[in-house]
Formats: sequence, C-alpha cells, structure tokens
Amino acid sequence: MIRHVIRHESQPRNERVHATLLATTKHTLMTHLITTLSLTLLTGLSSAHAIAQDIPARPETIVFQPLVFNAPKASDFRHVLSNGVVVFLAPTRELPLIDLTMSFKGGDYLEPADKVGLAGLTGTMLRTGGTESLAPTELDEKLDFLATQISIRSRGANTSASIDCLSANFDESLTLLIDMLRRPRFDAGKQKIAVDAALESMKQRNDEADSILSREWAMHLYGVDHFEAREPTEASIRAITKEDMVAFASRVFNPGNTIVSVSGDFDSTEMLAKLERAFANWPLGTRMENPPAPPSTFAPGVFHVEKEIPQGNVIIGTRSLMRDDPDFFASLMMNEILGGGGFTSRITKTVRSDEGLAYSAGSRLNAGVYYPGEFRAAFQSKNATVPLAIKLIENEFAKIRAEDVSAEELAVAKNSFIETFPRSFESKPAMLGIFVDDEWTGRDAAYWQSYRDNITKVSAADIKRVANRLLDPKQMAIFVVGDWDTISVGNARATMAEVNNDSATQLPLRDPMTMQPMP
Repeated sequence: MIRHVIRHESQPRNERVHATLLATTKHTLMTHLITTLSLTLLTGLSSAHAIAQDIPARPETIVFQPLVFNAPKASDFRHVLSNGVVVFLAPTRELPLIDLTMSFKGGDYLEPADKVGLAGLTGTMLRTGGTESLAPTELDEKLDFLATQISIRSRGANTSASIDCLSANFDESLTLLIDMLRRPRFDAGKQKIAVDAALESMKQRNDEADSILSREWAMHLYGVDHFEAREPTEASIRAITKEDMVAFASRVFNPGNTIVSVSGDFDSTEMLAKLERAFANWPLGTRMENPPAPPSTFAPGVFHVEKEIPQGNVIIGTRSLMRDDPDFFASLMMNEILGGGGFTSRITKTVRSDEGLAYSAGSRLNAGVYYPGEFRAAFQSKNATVPLAIKLIENEFAKIRAEDVSAEELAVAKNSFIETFPRSFESKPAMLGIFVDDEWTGRDAAYWQSYRDNITKVSAADIKRVANRLLDPKQMAIFVVGDWDTISVGNARATMAEVNNDSATQLPLRDPMTMQPMP
C-alpha cells in the first residue's frame, strides 16, 4: 500500500550469501532423502502387487479417512523470563537454522502528525544505519560473514526485529541485533539514502488506479487524521531528525514492550538461558498503549476520482465488526458465500463467470481488534460496465439479506474453513506468529481449540441475520476511480443514476508529494 512508501524492510547485502549456504544445506539433505527413498522403493516392489489389488476400480469409490488435527496450545510453547518477558519456543531439528522474532507493540500510531513516516524510517535506519561501535559497512560485512539476515519492520500497530541465521552463528547474530536496537548509530549518509528513496517512491503514488482507490478508501473509512489513513509527505519525511528516531527507538524497543518467539535448531533450556543473558542489563521500560479508534463517523455515498483509464476500479463497503463479536463466525461464513470464496462465491460467479464483466471480483471482511474492521466488495471493469457490475453486486447483497443460503453453499463454506484450518499451523514460525498476536491482543486461550466447532454451528439463519446487520446499502459507500463521464452513462442495462440517484461527490486527485488536493 502506498502509505508505507518508507515502511519497508531494507535489503541487506548478505541475502545471497545466506541463500547459498541455505541451498547447500538443503541439497545435502535432499541427497540423503533421495537415497533413502530409492532404497525404500526397491524394498517395496515386492509388495506392489498386493497394494494394487486394494486400489478401487473407480475414483468416486475411494473412501478417505477423516482428517484428525488437534490445534496446538500456546501454553505448551510459552515461557516467561525472570524480567517478565514472554517467550514462545518451538525447537525443531529439520535444518541447522534458527528464526527469532522480537515483536514490539507500537508503530505508525505513535508518530507525531507532522512527522508521519517516523516509524518506518526508524526501522529502516536501525537496520542500515550501523551501531555505535560498527559503521554501516562494517555491520553489513559482519552479517555477510555470518550469513545472517536481520530485518526490522514497523507498520500499523506493531514493530518487529528478526534474525534468520545458521544455528552455529546464533549467539553472535543475537548480540548484533541487541546492539542495533540498544545502541543505533543512525548514520547521516544512510538516512539521506533512505529519504531519497522514499521521496522517489512517492512520485509514483498516482500511477496506478488501485493505489489511489486504496488511499481514498482508507481516508474515508478511518478519517484523514487516523494513523490507518495518514500518508507520509515530502515535508514530514524531511522533518524527521536523528533525535526523533532515537526517541522513538528508546520508547518502543525495550523488554517491557516485547514478546519473543524462536523456532529452529536449538535446545529450549539453552535458548532461555541465552535470552536471559541478552536481556539482563536492558532497562525494562514500559508497554505501549493500544492504537486509537477512528474518531470520525463513516458516511455513506458515492465518491469518484477522475483518471483516464479504460477500466474503472471500484470498492463498495462499510465498517464491519470486532473480532470478539458474537457474530464473528457467522460473518466469516456470510462473506465466504457472498464473495470471499473465489469461484464458489456469488459475486465472483455473477460478475465474472456469468456476465464476464471483470477478471477479479469478490469481497472480504476484516474484524478489528481495537475498533471495528471493514467489509468491502471490489472489482475492476470497463468504464461503461461499472454501473452494471455495481448493480449486480447490490442485487447479491439484497438476495443474501432476504433469503437463506442453500445447504450446499453453507457446507462448501464450512468445509473451506475447516479443511484448510491445519495450514495456519503448518510451519513453526507461522504457529508462533499466531501465539504472539494472541498474546498481544488477549484472545481467548480456547479460541483455536473451539474454532472448527464454532464454524460448524453457524446456520443459514445466522448468515441471514448478520447480512441484514452488515450489508445495509444505505450505510455503504461506493468509491470509483476511472473515466467518470463514461462510467456515469453506463450502458443499456445500467447507469450510475440507478445506483446513486444522480448524487455523486468528485474527489480531487492528490499531489503525490504533499497529499493536498490538486486543482
């Protein structure tokens, strides 16, 4: 998203070295695996005839055993250091590698209004700007030699610092990360490079219609002054000083404001001892406050930004609900059937498959943790067919509010969530990432154990009720970027007058460097 033009992970020079070592390790393991499989194959040839006799005559007669998967419990991986820092550990001996992530609370919402971009620039400079004892080039050379990748990212409500390294080099890699967080140099030369790159990226903000649409939608959804919608400008980036970054880093990066997760090739007892030593002399600090809720009221209506392009880009949406809302699971099923389920969903079938109006058409629903999230349907279509596509989507809104979904639709939606559920935990880093998020946000400890049961309980009546709650057209806003003269006229089957009663607000295109409306 364009608002993160400087909120990017730096690209360290050691990536190719790290990739080469990792590839070598994987090649050795694959060679061993191929040899083992070859021996197994030769051994099994004698029983091939017996196995062939058990194969059903036709595919539809195959009987699959029920999938048995028990969701892991965070408590089985959770530890607490002597200073109170929560640590999640998941040792595995698959590869001689270790992944460590320190998650810190705080990000864009802590930026002063006149220095938007501070969080992202601080993260970039912590990685590229050197330490008190190591110049930027010296730090890069050390990481190259160790084949260690260190990433520091700041976005939205959280900031993270991570290590991806060989297990043999973990101790020195961890020492370097702690040094970067506690004693950053913020090299002036590197800051100029980062600022110049951010400004160059800003110039491209209006190149793509999707970027314009996402930006204007966020400003409308959250309010122009909310951190979810604010955009860094040339002035705000240039205003950031070394002192600003020092203050931000010292406020956010402290043991009292972090949760640590580690996966890979290590012994848990030894890892906890290493982390104890790493945090031993680091002042505890304080935990950051929660992000603020949007102060503005969401306003329905039709809004458009003029851009001479052959296709109109459209969002139809509104605010949704909170993550812990009793209707959360029913809303997931509703969105899956309506437009979130790909080719099995109604919006995709109607707008793309049946009418051929768009290559991509669907919907998504995000439930917020600290304030309500969003529901949106979106598509891109030829300018002249934008009104028809909007009309068809609004018809789907009306249908799901008026009629029960079919038993087949409900079964497909439920199975989609239930059968893909284990994939959320298919890797150790992904699993620990879930546990860290839940720790930060205070999610019910039994949430994942009861997840599939809560999906199963959703009824057609629940979906109809939630659709009537969330999909009221009178409470929705329609945002369009495209050639409005062509879009408004539409075609013989639909015009924008049928959608908005000839009432639409034109939004000016914003200057990419100032975010102020252009004449």
